[in-house]
Amino acid sequence: MAVGSLMRRVLVLGENAESILPLVRERGLEPVREDPDVVLTWGGDGLLLRSEAAWPGVPKLPLRNSRHGIKCQPHQVPEALDLLMANRLVAARHFKVRAEINGRVKIGLNEITIHNAKPTSAVRFRISVNDEDPGKELVGDGLVVATPFGSTAYYRTITRGSFREGLGLAFNNSIEPVDHTVLPESAVIRVAITRGPALVTADNQPDDVPVDDGDEILIRRDAGEAVILGP
Repeated sequence: MAVGSLMRRVLVLGENAESILPLVRERGLEPVREDPDVVLTWGGDGLLLRSEAAWPGVPKLPLRNSRHGIKCQPHQVPEALDLLMANRLVAARHFKVRAEINGRVKIGLNEITIHNAKPTSAVRFRISVNDEDPGKELVGDGLVVATPFGSTAYYRTITRGSFREGLGLAFNNSIEPVDHTVLPESAVIRVAITRGPALVTADNQPDDVPVDDGDEILIRRDAGEAVILGP
């Protein structure tokens, strides 16, 4: 991916973003607040996810300023900016997952989560994949549909495993014994809520979508991609 004039507008995000701006200007890059060519996140994985939700598809350069940043590179800011200017960063493309609920759409880089809204009441639901027979009703705290990028996050805390291809389906505290599985990327998952209430979330986005008895959630791969820059 060429830098040149195509990636000179840099949006810097993070608690102390102002301290990075002189380093950006020294390299002939233009710090901006809107319409960026690249977004530099100086923080952890949460900041990376929020930046992708706010600027979908814009290349992200995630740099770690947190002990909990698994996806963020540990490079120092000057080094990372030098690599950007020297066109020595590799662009990795990661597909995302989307949920459609009652006319609303949620898109996540890590995962879509359906979770019981009340901690004292389990959610009941049925699942069908590619319009197959939904089978028996499941009862528990909900489920997670993760991408390979997000398989090291919430999905892994439930399954103790990760994956590199497909869509991961994990069940959170299910009363019935049910296996977690990895489906093809083309899978279309329908979740019918038979007893709520529940919440549908994408990544760490704050605007949950409430669902209740009779609601259906359609989950599948999104057409968009996240572009993550790294050495």
